[in-house]
Amino acid sequence: MAETFILKIYRGTPGNQYWEEFELDLVPFANVISSLMEIEKNPVNRKGEKVDPVVWEQGCLEEVCGSCSMLINGYPRQACTALIEPIIKETGNNTIVLAPFTKFPLVRDLIVDRSIMFDNLKKAHAWIDTDLTFDSGPGPRISPKVQQVMYALSTCMTCGCCSESCPNVNSKTKFMGPAPLSTVRLLNMHPIGMTQRGERLNALMEEGGIAGCGNAQNCVKVCPKGIPLTDSIAEIGRAVTMQALRNIFGRPEDE
Repeated sequence: MAETFILKIYRGTPGNQYWEEFELDLVPFANVISSLMEIEKNPVNRKGEKVDPVVWEQGCLEEVCGSCSMLINGYPRQACTALIEPIIKETGNNTIVLAPFTKFPLVRDLIVDRSIMFDNLKKAHAWIDTDLTFDSGPGPRISPKVQQVMYALSTCMTCGCCSESCPNVNSKTKFMGPAPLSTVRLLNMHPIGMTQRGERLNALMEEGGIAGCGNAQNCVKVCPKGIPLTDSIAEIGRAVTMQALRNIFGRPEDE
């Protein structure tokens, strides 16, 4: 195992991006985030030049917030759980390439603006309206089987990995991506949330909704939380079809 490794980073601002390399000591249990922190302490590139520190986004550092998403050796993942030694061992190369996501507007270096994901959640009414004026007591019971599915879906952290890997999320389409579709499935399974399922499903009939999925199935392969995104897309496709029939025949949402 090499005693040092290289981070090759695609950095800069929109219209002015460039590659820059940094050489670091290989220490046990180092991950991409801790390595970027080392660069921040002493931002000197391999040419010996003092440069501006690399900027990136981070939060929880335990793969929960989704903020440190980036391309690591071309693969969309979370930088906080990307350990340096295993990557070098897997690739046989002591150079690790970092780049920002390409499906979201670049801010600077490794930071992108993922606002579109949150806007799409708003479009799909991805929340449950409740009246907390009075104590209404315990909510409806949910079977353990349904709870198990809901828990898996609830781990989505809006990291953007699924959208980055999806060929149908691009500048020529308005497809909202897999995450909002899966979130709609989660909320429509909730006993209270299902009272507004029609509103959510109707939103997914519009441009950028479920019809934009091309079934590439890349999303489920890269999801850091292992969410069954393709299952969700299939379920939502069926639910949208049923909702369309309800709209045509004027049937109540709960039938």
